[in-house]
Amino acid sequence: MSARPDTVRRWSTDAVPAAQRLDYWAGAISEGFLAMEASGDPRHFQGELLSVPLGPVGVNWVRASAQQVWRTPRGIARGDGRWAFLLGNQDTAWRVRQDGREALMRPGDFVLVDARRPYSFDFSDGPSTVSLALPLDWLLRWVDEPQAHTAQPFRRDDGAGWGAALSAFARPWRPDLASAPPLPAELLTDQLGALLALACGSASRPAPMADDTLARVRAALRQRLAEPGLSASTIAADLGRSVRSLHRALAARGQTFAALLLAERMAQAQQMLGSRALQQLAVAEIGRRVGLLDPSHFARLCRRHLGQPPSALRPR
Repeated sequence: MSARPDTVRRWSTDAVPAAQRLDYWAGAISEGFLAMEASGDPRHFQGELLSVPLGPVGVNWVRASAQQVWRTPRGIARGDGRWAFLLGNQDTAWRVRQDGREALMRPGDFVLVDARRPYSFDFSDGPSTVSLALPLDWLLRWVDEPQAHTAQPFRRDDGAGWGAALSAFARPWRPDLASAPPLPAELLTDQLGALLALACGSASRPAPMADDTLARVRAALRQRLAEPGLSASTIAADLGRSVRSLHRALAARGQTFAALLLAERMAQAQQMLGSRALQQLAVAEIGRRVGLLDPSHFARLCRRHLGQPPSALRPR
């Protein structure tokens, strides 16, 4: 579940001569994110960027001096624009501009920007920012038209919508979390996509589905639980749907594929562990029969989701 140590990338101005730090920083953010321009006070500039992958999503943490950042047509022409970013500054207010919209972001708010078009950020007090890099093909599974939601804040205190839930979920995403995720990466990124879909309103327009959709998905999962690499595309094909429509329809019902799969695996494991007819079956074999091949990982999931280690769930 942990990222390899060599997947953690770090850029820092600490070892760079003061006169070269701002130029180094502009190169660092272009290398770590996208081709962008940056300005700040070259006399006193400092910055650090950490970047770790978590499944398809890039988890980035930026802390630096006051600066302005631009994504320009020249940078876009370099061809690295199949990304969007979900950003939230933790400590101070800042401004974002894209697609003719401008927003004042308060600490803890999040916002979506689309790297296919110019944007700008103004961190007048310096960034302390969570920046989640979202591949565009992944994002389009959840949000029909990302450009309709750029530079529009997801407020951390939005009591009437899903913005507060998205902000609360995204704020703890840091490189240390991505390096040792508390849950499988697929579950975490699916939950992120579902909350983003709800916050953008995409989930209010799901593809037509029968009322028994969840029951059908769960039935399909139960038939294939023993397959370790079971994926949403496999279940979608079994149900005669596209992967995108499956994800969006589940999001509309407050569910994600990864969470459903894990819940079904844990329910089946609990039943098998408690069965007297199977008490001679090794714990590791029960884990294997629900698609969890690593015995230690299976034991951790039992403790987390069933409240006890597997041995405590066996018949006495």
